[in-house]
Amino acid sequence: MAQRSATRLAECSAAPSATLGGMSGLFTTIGEILVDFTPCVESEDPAGFRMHLGGSPCNVAVGLSRCGARTEFAGKISTDYFGRFLARALEREGVGTRFLVRSAAPSALAFVMPGRTPPTYAFYGTDPAHTLLQIDELPSAIDGAEVLHFGSISLLTPPTSETVLALAGRLRGRCLLSFDPNIRPELVREPESYRAVLARALAITDVLKLSADDLSWWRPGGSVQQAAAQFVDEGPALTVVTLGGGGCYGRTTAAELWLPAPPVTVVDTVGAGDAFVSGLLLRLSELGCASRSALVGAPAETLRDALEFAITAATLTCTRAGADPPDHDQIDRARRSSSG
Repeated sequence: MAQRSATRLAECSAAPSATLGGMSGLFTTIGEILVDFTPCVESEDPAGFRMHLGGSPCNVAVGLSRCGARTEFAGKISTDYFGRFLARALEREGVGTRFLVRSAAPSALAFVMPGRTPPTYAFYGTDPAHTLLQIDELPSAIDGAEVLHFGSISLLTPPTSETVLALAGRLRGRCLLSFDPNIRPELVREPESYRAVLARALAITDVLKLSADDLSWWRPGGSVQQAAAQFVDEGPALTVVTLGGGGCYGRTTAAELWLPAPPVTVVDTVGAGDAFVSGLLLRLSELGCASRSALVGAPAETLRDALEFAITAATLTCTRAGADPPDHDQIDRARRSSSG
């Protein structure tokens, strides 16, 4: 979708609920799906845990669906009790399940540790279903995606890591490819091998989103600006580094932007980065930038609009417990409130 006129952009800025290019295309996310257990805290110790749909690419799919996007999640899911819970949760969220592959392997479970900022996790599951996805198990219809988002711990373990990269490589130039490494250092057993996988993903990526923590592990030393410029030289048309309460920094070959985050009372940061990704991809599509060529030529004003939308989505998520992304109306209202 080509970038619309400056007049139309001004109209959209005046009424954030309007869209420029619409969302006729299919958003697909691929990777891990697991059960997040968030603590029910009494005093300093959890009195129990509550089950939630989890996994970074899965959270992105939920955020997109809540904003009205046509969304599918691709991955391998267990036939056990937890897998059935996850499939039902996807359906309740309006996320398509056509690209789900079932397996007798167990579900992965992730327990969010109480009282930690940023949140830390304890992961349980030996050879869980989400790590066993094969490329030939994916239906051909997955090639119809307009936007494909991938990353996170799905790139840690083959065969799923190889399947994700193979699919992204096959769709390169045919859809917008989005990558969030969402690095979990505690799960990385072979750092150099993992960095090689990240480099392969980077080379085929159109939109790279990473956090300051990701950056400090992957490319330690140097400034955010230097690292983002280097990433753009190595593949992505757009690189965005999220900085928590400090907002975000965005970089293309033609523009760079620093955007602040509005002050809020933070309840929980779980899922905030995923909400940022879903907000960014959705708004880029609405603004006519759901292709690499359109993104390369996008003016700074368009990028600013998309990043402001993404920051608002992430900020609203921080005001809620668990990965609970907002819908489009909630983001629009928050943007109007902050600008008024």
